[in-house]
Amino acid sequence: MTDLELILDAAREAGELAITLRARGLQIEYKPGDASPVTNADHATDALLTRRLREARPDYGWLSEETADNTARLHQRTIFVVDPIDGTRAFLKDRPWWTVCIAVVQDTRPIAAVVFAPDVAEIYAAQAGAGATLNGVPIAAGHRDTLENCTMVGDEALFRHPAWPTPWPPMQIASRNSTAYRMCLVAGGAADAAVAVNPKQDWDLAAADLIALEAGAHCSDCQGLPFSYNRANPEQAGLVCASPGLAPLILDRTRPIHVRHR
Repeated sequence: MTDLELILDAAREAGELAITLRARGLQIEYKPGDASPVTNADHATDALLTRRLREARPDYGWLSEETADNTARLHQRTIFVVDPIDGTRAFLKDRPWWTVCIAVVQDTRPIAAVVFAPDVAEIYAAQAGAGATLNGVPIAAGHRDTLENCTMVGDEALFRHPAWPTPWPPMQIASRNSTAYRMCLVAGGAADAAVAVNPKQDWDLAAADLIALEAGAHCSDCQGLPFSYNRANPEQAGLVCASPGLAPLILDRTRPIHVRHR
């Protein structure tokens, strides 16, 4: 079984478990650092993925949002990067914009990736050099090259903030809780861009990063630098994921911003 086949099967199983647990009623806690919600389903899917993936690839390292981090992964060439439930707030509210995200990262870059959105039955996948797919069908980013009336996925308040030196033009702004799902919408051409100027974690980005790039989209931090994974601090300086024609226009606006790390 290839790495991609392994993580596809594991993501489907994790998504089914999360839906089952939600139907039974969720137990909710709040993380002390940022007061974000975490549920028993987050922990259960993390445990399932840990067991399934690490038993299959015992020589791979591990980084997951719901597992305490340690430095062992830094000494391993290949690791799994996992977000058991990306978009927990949507998951809690029975909104469909949450995902299970799994990437295989080798030498700081993802080589296989899956983003599964169970409530909309969408499985995005990619393998380095082999393109990206949605439910097994090849996908490609769009060709838009003007910001006016583009479809932007992100926080509407961000684009209306008065601190921008140049105001953003009118855009069709859509909100989706899962960062990975936002990026996958760009990869599939359903959106033109996704932008965030707050820090993002490796598990938010790694899987969708590969999917977006393999679909022909631009994907970088707010300075235009490609993401590098499996570093001591698994945090990235924001996100610009866009059709190739839009990316330079967006980066002109985001490059002056200093993304403050947590």
